[in-house]
Amino acid sequence: MLSERDAPIIAVATPPGKGAVGIVRISGKDLRGFANTLCGQSLEPRRAYLTTIRDEDGQTVDQVLALFFPAPHSYTGEDVLELQGHGGPVVLAMLVEHCLTYARRQNIGLADLRLAQPGEFTQRAYLNQKMDLAQAEAVSDVIDAQTQAAVRGAGRSLVGAFSKQVEKLQEQLLRVRMLVEASLDFPEEDIDFVTQADVAGQLEAMQEETSLLFDKTRQGALLRDGMKMVIAGQPNAGKSSLLNALTGQDTAIVTPVAGTTRDVLTQTISIEGVPVHVVDTAGLRDTQSVDEVEKIGIERAWAQVKDADVLLLLHDLSRNNDAAYEARQTALNEQILQQKNSRSPLLHVFNKTDLVTALRESADQQAAMCISAKTGQGLPELRARLLQSVGWLAEHQEGVFSARQRHVQALEQVQIHIAQALGVLQTPSPALDLLAEELRCAQQQLSCLTGTMTADDLLGDIFSRFCIGK
Repeated sequence: MLSERDAPIIAVATPPGKGAVGIVRISGKDLRGFANTLCGQSLEPRRAYLTTIRDEDGQTVDQVLALFFPAPHSYTGEDVLELQGHGGPVVLAMLVEHCLTYARRQNIGLADLRLAQPGEFTQRAYLNQKMDLAQAEAVSDVIDAQTQAAVRGAGRSLVGAFSKQVEKLQEQLLRVRMLVEASLDFPEEDIDFVTQADVAGQLEAMQEETSLLFDKTRQGALLRDGMKMVIAGQPNAGKSSLLNALTGQDTAIVTPVAGTTRDVLTQTISIEGVPVHVVDTAGLRDTQSVDEVEKIGIERAWAQVKDADVLLLLHDLSRNNDAAYEARQTALNEQILQQKNSRSPLLHVFNKTDLVTALRESADQQAAMCISAKTGQGLPELRARLLQSVGWLAEHQEGVFSARQRHVQALEQVQIHIAQALGVLQTPSPALDLLAEELRCAQQQLSCLTGTMTADDLLGDIFSRFCIGK
């Protein structure tokens, strides 16, 4: 009986639903005998064969193109058999079930064939060193990409652009660790190994390179995940009109009636290739005088305010001379500051420039933007400001790769450990054991990025988010 990790696996590799072609993929050790008997002919590697798959009663299951990829020259690094049949969900399910039954009944050593778990094919590719962990994650990123720029970024990670930069840092760090370890092993030399090789200078150069990689990684994470931009404000400030203007369609109902928006509306747009999830919320006001439905909408709006990556607080310029409105706005400003995530940028945006002839600048407006959701005035500048607020750097756009928050956090830790290592070196009598520990921790964080040192529970979390068949 083979272990779960070594057992052959099978799954439909194409998306659910109907299509012209559907693919069933099988991966495992020593599949050649099974492939030949299942297809009724000898399959040469990487050649397509048209064959009819029949059940035990001789009834046709499906007519397929069969391709056999022997190890290690396959996606998973194991033997792989792909059956390209018709893309109906029922016929594909029948094909999978037939393969499972056939494997158990035939004496060909494949009785352990089982259904694959989500991401298990790619996990085996990683375990068999066909790709590192960052490249494996990029497989999922290519599939999930929401913009063309995100696809290109994921493609760069898939071919190793991110991994190569991490490996370069690992090699530099390893050389420094060797010098420090040599000084520890030969204490009679005191700190000569460290001083003669200018370890401090090497660490400063690494610090600069890590900082550049960190900036690119933040860009990549933004390109992959996008940002959640929540539009908040008093009723009738033009929040729904702004959503419609940004998306270019009538997504939200717009009326002069206060409280028209009762629920959260979300649409995704692309700004310079970055996915922006625009969230329109109910107008924020005192809930004592509203009905039950609007009260629920306002509660949901406050929940969105707390969860925003960027919070856009919309003001109504046409009511700037209304003392009651301005008093409510001042109170709302204070409440927003208390409720929002402290890490989320807050943008004050003044709407309805088309309704005013002269702008009276308030303290908020001095660091804010003035727009017209109705005419489109100021929207290009608003889009640019949104990207700036989350650190999108236009100069890093070319060559950016896809990345994840775990990559950002790991590189942040690398920067901390290198800085602490430099701090140790700058003391009058550097403690080499502390220096060695800081360097070890930095290298451990780098190793987690590509998977050379990765806990099994992290692997399980990463690959469980893949689709079945990939």
